Amino acid sequence: MLREEWGGYLVIHATLHQLKVFEATARHGSFTRAAEELYLTQPTVSIQVKQLTKAVGLPLFEQIGKRLYLTLAGQKLLETCQEIFNGLDQFEMAVSDIKGLKQGQLRLAVITTAKYVVPRLLGPFCQRFPGIDISLKVTNHQQIQERMASNCDDLYIISTPPEQPDLKIYPFLENPLVVLGPQDHPLVGKVRSPIQALNGEQFIMREPGSGTRQAVQKLLGENDVEVKVRLELGSNEAIKQAIAGGLGISVLSLHTIISEGTTGEFAILDVDQFPINRHWYVAHLAGKQLSVVSQAFLNYLLEESHALVENLLPGIGRAPAAIAPASDQALSKV
Repeated sequence: MLREEWGGYLVIHATLHQLKVFEATARHGSFTRAAEELYLTQPTVSIQVKQLTKAVGLPLFEQIGKRLYLTLAGQKLLETCQEIFNGLDQFEMAVSDIKGLKQGQLRLAVITTAKYVVPRLLGPFCQRFPGIDISLKVTNHQQIQERMASNCDDLYIISTPPEQPDLKIYPFLENPLVVLGPQDHPLVGKVRSPIQALNGEQFIMREPGSGTRQAVQKLLGENDVEVKVRLELGSNEAIKQAIAGGLGISVLSLHTIISEGTTGEFAILDVDQFPINRHWYVAHLAGKQLSVVSQAFLNYLLEESHALVENLLPGIGRAPAAIAPASDQALSKV
């Protein structure tokens, strides 16, 4: 990394790695979080930023409390980094166009519950195009919205469309929420029990802010049903273990039991007004030019995912025809 005069202008030679480290630090406002994202140590990130600061000759960050804030020079450098990275993305897309789908990268961010179904959808896609590299980030709704705001990924798979502008959102697969209980629950085997049968039940809820929890609370409230929230858990796996342990019942996506089904420790309770009909959505930034690989995966989800999941969960299908997604029917959320 050098600084030199050329034609009366100051030229700063920085490595692409240093710019990536700086951009991640600026986005997170933290050396530690940037290090976690880049799989580096915190001292390494700090050293890289210090070297870049020395090359620029002006402070790039100021620290207030535990958070880093960009200086004016830092903001200008961040804008430059974004232009460079966007240019490289365009170059990658051009190369992908030339090579077709033989090579390329797909960057996906998916909501936590989608981890049960997305890998099963990725398998056949990767077999069809073995030269494609997949970057898969599994996270919660809040962090997905942060990643959207920072344009971190190509496509996002979510269960609740966020109230965020400049998004194109396509429903592609049903995501029914069912009542799960242990095999010895009194409602097991009963047909269409009234929803009022849930009154007073020991309930295991997802954490506050969860899309599943919001849907459940809305339905229970509309029917004047009060349950006793015994546990709040942020993990579907932990909830299933709690159900198996006899701690209560819960409402989860049917996709969460793809692996074990209902022949073991769980039973789907046949309760009126369940399942709650929801959908998986695939989204991307409205202004984003999708690469050949990203467009191919988007088309794959819209056209083939329902058939693949139908083999695992009979009765699951594509989004209703009334909102069947197409390139000109994206749901723009404002």
